[in-house]
Amino acid sequence: MAPTPARNHRTRVHVVSDVHGNARDLARAGEGADALICLGDLVLFLDYADHSRGIFPDLFGVENADRIVALRTARRFEEARMLGASLWAGLQGNRATVIEEAVRKQYAELFAAFPTPTYATYGNVDMPPLWREYAGPGTTVLDGERVEIGGRVFGFVGGGLRTPMRTPYEITDEEYAAKIEAVGEVDVLCTHIPPEVPELVYDTVARRFERGSRALLDAIRRTRPRYSLFGHVHQPLAKRMRIGATECVNVGHFASTGTPWALEW
Repeated sequence: MAPTPARNHRTRVHVVSDVHGNARDLARAGEGADALICLGDLVLFLDYADHSRGIFPDLFGVENADRIVALRTARRFEEARMLGASLWAGLQGNRATVIEEAVRKQYAELFAAFPTPTYATYGNVDMPPLWREYAGPGTTVLDGERVEIGGRVFGFVGGGLRTPMRTPYEITDEEYAAKIEAVGEVDVLCTHIPPEVPELVYDTVARRFERGSRALLDAIRRTRPRYSLFGHVHQPLAKRMRIGATECVNVGHFASTGTPWALEW
């Protein structure tokens, strides 16, 4: 990828989210762009479309993956937790250590696939403490921070909100709102989760409402960025909608599409 161009040159940025282990397509995602933006969820714990893929089936087999997906889809979260606990109890080794080793293998491949420059923030299934070990000099990690790309200001807020799923990087509503506030007014607001709008947070395949952010929705209405870009919801009821002056775009479930969303100005 070429360096970030001068202000009098047209700029093209490619945006991806919910990579979930798709290193092959990630390595090509920056082709033809001046920069790549990644909105998190690099790790693949369990693929809800293909239960044979991910850390969970590698450890416990496809049959158990089928069982836990069925329970979660039915919103029987307590039963899913009990099943998970019983499976982990029968596995040799410390749970945290086993997960970290598996995540490290995925991160080594995925961060090596990032082009230069890449601007990235965390998803709710990511493990932020490990990112500093794998992010190379061409990758800038931002969370509650801003950066200028081609004359436009981009703000980044990573992670997700607390849910019964208890994924690795879930924070309180108050912590999330503070990061939104720290970003302030920007041209493009980049987050992992969407604003709290029913059409944007409902997953038509999982058949449930995911957590969206009310603070993000309020910030969009108040600061009126050109774009609000996000992922998290893999098969949303609406992939795109306008809130006031802001175009809100789910940039896609990159794990399945392998195609980045392009923004040019």
